[in-house]
Amino acid sequence: MAGFLKILFRNLLQGPSTDPYPLGETFSPERIRGTVRIDPELCMGCGMCRYSCTAGAIHIKHRADGTGYTISVWQDSCCLCASCRHYCPTGAVSIDNDWHHAHEDADKFGMLEQQTITYEPCSHCGTPIRPIPLPIARRLYARNPELDPDIIRHLCPKCRQIEDAKRNACHLPQHGETQAHDDSVAASAAPVKK
Repeated sequence: MAGFLKILFRNLLQGPSTDPYPLGETFSPERIRGTVRIDPELCMGCGMCRYSCTAGAIHIKHRADGTGYTISVWQDSCCLCASCRHYCPTGAVSIDNDWHHAHEDADKFGMLEQQTITYEPCSHCGTPIRPIPLPIARRLYARNPELDPDIIRHLCPKCRQIEDAKRNACHLPQHGETQAHDDSVAASAAPVKK
């Protein structure tokens, strides 16, 4: 009984321990899932977020003139499962900890995260493309110091293949060199008489 009275008096002296919310700010855990955000600098338009969205909250619409696309996230439909963030290969999808989504019914169509991404022309042939984001290009070409990621990322896939073929063709031996190389390999593999 004495233990109970001790706890009772301690609680009476400390006062209430509830948060002042909604009259004041409250504690938000760092990893709480709140609002889905799209980084237009990293988004490649691959659609992995749309395919993995269980609630169907993500839509990608390509422009009719072929100059880009718009990615939309309906926050009211989102169930905050974070599969879009998990499966995004470029890290363009993030979920912040802003969980204040209360709104009137009339504002339900305003709860929309929307980003428009415009294509740029290929620096070699002029075809409209979505350039590879610079952080991704640096990671992809980290083992090729002779390639400048900032230049390569502005090439369309076809032009990148052509440039890669040109670069690798310089290292191929010529026809006469191949025959001499094959003869030297065969000679070195032959048994030596003593």
